[in-house]
Amino acid sequence: MTRVDEAVYLFDNGYMCSQAVFAVFCEEFGLSKSEAFKIGACFGSGMRQAEVCGACTGALMAIGLKHGEDKKTCDELSNRFFSEFEKENGSFICRDLLGCDISTPEGVEKARNNNLFKEICPKMVASAVEITEKII
Repeated sequence: MTRVDEAVYLFDNGYMCSQAVFAVFCEEFGLSKSEAFKIGACFGSGMRQAEVCGACTGALMAIGLKHGEDKKTCDELSNRFFSEFEKENGSFICRDLLGCDISTPEGVEKARNNNLFKEICPKMVASAVEITEKII
């Protein structure tokens, strides 16, 4: 199974976007998946505020896990990640990607009623993993 396939599978099976992306990179850099799931637990749904997409947050955690001792490299790779993700997806802000604000009950209802969590979010998870694989 590729990292992309595994991350989408994890997301489709109940993990947050942030957890799914981070988990597929963690073991390579000495962190267990169970630890990655715990670390990434509060970053899904745009940090629960419909802000920066959780898939992006998971990617940044993976970048930090590999390059965290070098601030300059982290800055460069983070900027590159965001630039590529925005170019590919139009934004890196959760509410922009989904077209609704899932920090509100109304936004969550709209997202569920329109299958946005099943149609949009897996694409964002896949995109984040693909970009991270290229730059990490």
